[in-house]
Amino acid sequence: MKYRIGMWASAGFLVAGFWALYALATAPPAMSSADPIMTLVRLTCPIALLSFYPLSVYLVLLANAATYALLGLIVENLRRRLNHAG
Repeated sequence: MKYRIGMWASAGFLVAGFWALYALATAPPAMSSADPIMTLVRLTCPIALLSFYPLSVYLVLLANAATYALLGLIVENLRRRLNHAG
């Protein structure tokens, strides 16, 4: 189970890293809050909801990895309970 939680955290880290690289490549003025892609960013990177605070890239990567790890812990516990019940 630790391996699976680690995979969830890695996925969160990679997703936040992808969005950081995307923002760097497209330049900040291209990504406004009205841009439709921001909906996808907010869904896959929940720390982006705090975008009005100045956050470092490292904090965003860590927070997204922790968020995905917590989500993975919940999903994996539910998966285990459902497999043992049936």
